Amino acid sequence: MQRRQLIYSTAAWMLLATTASQAQTGDWPSRPIRMVSPFAAGSTSDTSARFISQHLSTALGRSVTVENFPGADGRLGMMQAKNAPADGYTMVLGSWTNLAVNAVLIKDMPYDPLKDFKPVAGIGRSMLGIAVSGQSSIKTWQELVAAAKKDPGKLNYGNFATGYRLATEWFSNLAGIKFTYVPYRTTGQMNTDLAGQQIDVAMDGVTSMSSLVKSGQLRLLAVTGEQRHPDFPNVPALKEFYPEYVVYGWSAIMVRTDVPDAIADRVASEVQKIMSSPEGKDFARRAGSDLLLRSTASMREFQLNQINTFKRVADAAGMKPE
Repeated sequence: MQRRQLIYSTAAWMLLATTASQAQTGDWPSRPIRMVSPFAAGSTSDTSARFISQHLSTALGRSVTVENFPGADGRLGMMQAKNAPADGYTMVLGSWTNLAVNAVLIKDMPYDPLKDFKPVAGIGRSMLGIAVSGQSSIKTWQELVAAAKKDPGKLNYGNFATGYRLATEWFSNLAGIKFTYVPYRTTGQMNTDLAGQQIDVAMDGVTSMSSLVKSGQLRLLAVTGEQRHPDFPNVPALKEFYPEYVVYGWSAIMVRTDVPDAIADRVASEVQKIMSSPEGKDFARRAGSDLLLRSTASMREFQLNQINTFKRVADAAGMKPE
């Protein structure tokens, strides 16, 4: 009798939990949703968050607003999302820095990018570029390497996030060169100082540098993709010098791990439709991005591969969590 009562009690509890979960997700969304952007307003990733939010608002029938929490290599924004209720009304546009690189280089991380969050959908990936001022005497990648080797540590290198620092340490290790790093909070200020020769060299997304390069204020020396950038066909890819070197900045929508799958799946479906649409493809083209349309499972595999790659790079460069 006791065994039978236990079975009945367990079955009743499971039915109640299932019914509650269905009730929770069945009327979702019933109020506005927020998209956390761990980046400064106007940055490439933030622009993606706003494009997707605008179209999600239409698809879901509820407003999706972007809230910016820049700083600490994306940790501030990720903590905003981690501390929010797991009800599907808060999502975050994560990046390669706060979803992969921080796991390798940040000591005592306040969040775990694998345990605390699950991917909803991949968004896009973009090449990075290494540039100097348009007034610099350095004209080519080979001249940059020669100058850095001639006087190790003399060249000042702008750095605004751990991802770019790791990408720089990777090619520096391959080329046998060193820089003195100058920290920045935003890419805008870094690129302004680079154009004005307050610093010697810097790395940023090609899209972020593009207008300054085309106007002659910056000179692009190399890009980090699998091939040359279509807008700058005369600029070499670092892969041409170092075959194993390929780095992209990338982004993905994430939610807390315990957000119901039904909600995450619905958002994933809508995002796939948005980014696969003519408007989405045109947005990616104008942003200089390749679409990274991956399912939840595929995006998690991609994220794990990136963490493992960056761990190998950090070990080879002698970089330790700080």
